[in-house]
Amino acid sequence: MILCAITVVAQQSSFTVGTATAAAGQKATGYIEVPAGVDAATGIPVIVVRGSKPGPVLALVSGAHGTEYASVIALEKLIPVLDPAQISGTVIILPLVNIQSFQQKVPHVNPVDGKSMNRFYPGKQDGTQTERVSYLITKQVVERCDYLIDYHGGDLDENLRPYSYWPKTGDPKQDAITRDMTLAFGLDHIIITTDRPKDPAASRYLDNTANTRGKPAIAAEAGYSGTVEPADVSALVNGTLNVMRYLKMLPGNALMVEHPVWIGKVDTVTSDQNGIFYPLVQRGTYVEQGMKIGYVTDYFGNTIFEAHAPAPGVILYICGVPSMKKADTVANVGEVAKNP
Repeated sequence: MILCAITVVAQQSSFTVGTATAAAGQKATGYIEVPAGVDAATGIPVIVVRGSKPGPVLALVSGAHGTEYASVIALEKLIPVLDPAQISGTVIILPLVNIQSFQQKVPHVNPVDGKSMNRFYPGKQDGTQTERVSYLITKQVVERCDYLIDYHGGDLDENLRPYSYWPKTGDPKQDAITRDMTLAFGLDHIIITTDRPKDPAASRYLDNTANTRGKPAIAAEAGYSGTVEPADVSALVNGTLNVMRYLKMLPGNALMVEHPVWIGKVDTVTSDQNGIFYPLVQRGTYVEQGMKIGYVTDYFGNTIFEAHAPAPGVILYICGVPSMKKADTVANVGEVAKNP
């Protein structure tokens, strides 16, 4: 295992994010207050767990898409589990970034400005609400942490199998750490990404915002179609605790997932018609190239589009609802790669 060389300050001073201030051995709650601009103000709930012993700062962020419920609930479950007396370092938890999405049950975007809250990093201080939130998370969380985990899952219309992302930046030391973080997280399917933006000023995604600033970060997804299955929540909670063991923030040895399925490429299948979607495969199904995976009918029951797998691989997610419009995603197919 390789870890970044981090100069650890003695765990004596308090640590503040937003209105949450925790001294050593304490846990505090508060908000990152996002002032009004071209649209409404908002507040992002934040929890700071300041360990009793020195160590790195780990940021845990969920709810950029507020109806990816399992990931939100997983971080809520972690709040009482993390005992400052057992922790070396500091944990910043943002369990729900997109509150309006959560409250209004709107998938994919922030209903205030219609933007995805994981596509506009590092944000803009004078932008719309999504951009202002992204800016403050970049300044108050990303730039102050040493490691970061971003949590997602299948949105209301996504029948998704659990997986994580290994973002390869080209920096051998950082890539070794993020690889270990994905193995420690424990999800047995891992997507290798090499095409994320390299410019810190146009980082776009939260985990990429951290990685372009030299802070190892991964993303993990579990939960599907708006469900909160105990197995998905447990996978996210237990994965987090195991990464904390890997980072030496909790006592004990980290267990690394053995023989994961590495995904080297993700193929997106989209519909070229409006209509009613009928899936023919489930999340996690292994398919051959050309295999029919679903079809779309018009509102009279006539088939007007057939979806076929563009390559052999595994169904990472397939549309989980009948509603379909032109250019919507039917499925993501992951092409299996050799062990990197």
